[in-house]
Amino acid sequence: MRVLVTGGAGFIGSHTAKALARAGWEPVVLDNLSMGHQSAVKWGPFVHGNVGERDLLRQVMAEYRVEGVIHLAAHAYVGESVAAPRKYFKNNVTGTLALLDAMMDTGVERIVFSSTCATYGLPESLPIAEDHPQRPVNPYGDSKLFIERVLQAYGHAYDLRWITLRYFNAAGADPDGELGEDHDPETHVIPLAIAAALGQRPWIDVFGTDYPTHDGTAIRDFIHVTDLADAHVRALRHLRNGGESLALNLGTGTGYSVREVIAAVERVGRCSVPVREAPPRPGDPPALVADARRAQSVLAWQPRYADLDVIVGTAWDWQATALASLRGLTARQMVSVAR
Repeated sequence: MRVLVTGGAGFIGSHTAKALARAGWEPVVLDNLSMGHQSAVKWGPFVHGNVGERDLLRQVMAEYRVEGVIHLAAHAYVGESVAAPRKYFKNNVTGTLALLDAMMDTGVERIVFSSTCATYGLPESLPIAEDHPQRPVNPYGDSKLFIERVLQAYGHAYDLRWITLRYFNAAGADPDGELGEDHDPETHVIPLAIAAALGQRPWIDVFGTDYPTHDGTAIRDFIHVTDLADAHVRALRHLRNGGESLALNLGTGTGYSVREVIAAVERVGRCSVPVREAPPRPGDPPALVADARRAQSVLAWQPRYADLDVIVGTAWDWQATALASLRGLTARQMVSVAR
């Protein structure tokens, strides 16, 4: 079975491609490399292109006889979406509609869609289940929710079979050390804290210190990227076996504060993380924690890397090794320099 993975050169996409290959399926990666890295494409063919290129998509699906799509290609910075909504709706909405058109043109009937907990907006209760009201507070969340509704409509009208996966906070790195998180700009707390610990940046900003949480900082549910990748493979298998179309949360069900994440980085790295306190970012909820029991039941999926120190440890190993390689040092030497 060949699977088209849009955005397959990115953080989650590359891990998903590896998981597909381990499951015996061939990932065909489509990526424009605006955020991804061709060096992360290791388990199947690579096609340079955009999800909005309908003719290219039809050609790829026909040439490789694609049987399913995992759609991860999207702009995904909340703050940027507020400043540049046109960019987000053009890529995340218009581009996805072109992808769906190409699927129908070529008879591809299964899609796993990368959505987000941002579709829920400000939570009314925790943990957040799939039936929680969806009221996004930024254009990024709006763009993802619109496609969720498109998938429902296409399923009814055209028999498209779909699963929407609503991620919480993707984190960590491939335990084998082959892949990791390499964004520019980087906005995620774990790689930023590690970068500050390793001397790549002067400090990490803690946005908000007076939230109504146990230590005043925001709480998030961190899900290891390898567990996310595993869920994508299981979701596609679910559709291939005749399972119903539905939306599923992906998280661990446990929330950690920003201060707890920084403390975990200090434990794992055995060094200090310089911190600068900053005002909260507009629209950031105090806490986001998933109720992922439906995914566990439907997909027989269980996070294997749920412990925060384990998640941080895999990210640390990859990031320290990558930086050490750039500087001609061993990972141990790099940590000694940072200390």
